[in-house]
Amino acid sequence: MTSPQAVLSVDFESFAQTPAYRNAAGSHPDSQDLGSDVVGRLLDRFDAHDADTTFFVVADLAERHPDRVRRVADAGHEIASHTQTHPHLTDLSAGERREELETSRKTLEEVTGATVSGFRAPSFDVPDGHFAELAAAGYSYDSSVVSCRSIPGWYGGEWSVHRPCRASDVVAGAPDAIGELPVAVMPGLGLPLTGTWLRFFGVHYTLLGMRLLARRGITPVLYVHPWEFCDLPAIEGVPRRIYFRSGEWMWRALDRLLSADFAFVTAQSVVEGTAESPKSKDY
Repeated sequence: MTSPQAVLSVDFESFAQTPAYRNAAGSHPDSQDLGSDVVGRLLDRFDAHDADTTFFVVADLAERHPDRVRRVADAGHEIASHTQTHPHLTDLSAGERREELETSRKTLEEVTGATVSGFRAPSFDVPDGHFAELAAAGYSYDSSVVSCRSIPGWYGGEWSVHRPCRASDVVAGAPDAIGELPVAVMPGLGLPLTGTWLRFFGVHYTLLGMRLLARRGITPVLYVHPWEFCDLPAIEGVPRRIYFRSGEWMWRALDRLLSADFAFVTAQSVVEGTAESPKSKDY
């Protein structure tokens, strides 16, 4: 029997680029490299499990560490954009958003020599006109939609799509040229399966959600951050949830996920394999 597919994507940013760090009172001299320095170990894990994946890369990081990002591309993984500097897009003007989208794509293509087709918004923060702006910047798909319940102070409650679809299925009038690959949500509970939620609820929670989605014919789309695999320094003002089960616990969790009976593939391959828009937005 063929294993169901899953996407285990990496939001490739440094700890200094996370809102939790930027909004904190304290700082740390190594924050610019925390996260980006574990790329080799991540690639070794993916290789050991014969897993392909997509790295949504902050292009400023690629400018500072081009060798690390090239190594990802040379290993056969997809390179996609996570903006140029990791801002919340709704905080920017239309011109500033255009600069983030266009510059990041250009930078990543120049660094890696690969075509950059995909995009993910930091914190899944999607402004009005998002899909039209992506199309104008030359992207072909987005993975910024999380159709979870509303989480106060976070995100959620805006969307209802759970399967790969066209942007017009997400927002009326959006360009059909843009595909959307929603991030996985636990059926029934309505909370994301990875990111903080993997660390909060544990590996069994994420694996259960993956299997429930697969039974419904939905490819689970997961995400992790490299800094979650680091031993993070204590910094005044960084929320305690950031530290919970970071470091070695995450490496063990990654091995458990990659050992599951799924074929791990790139985000782009799932989007390209979806020929038609879904008829149902529900589970």
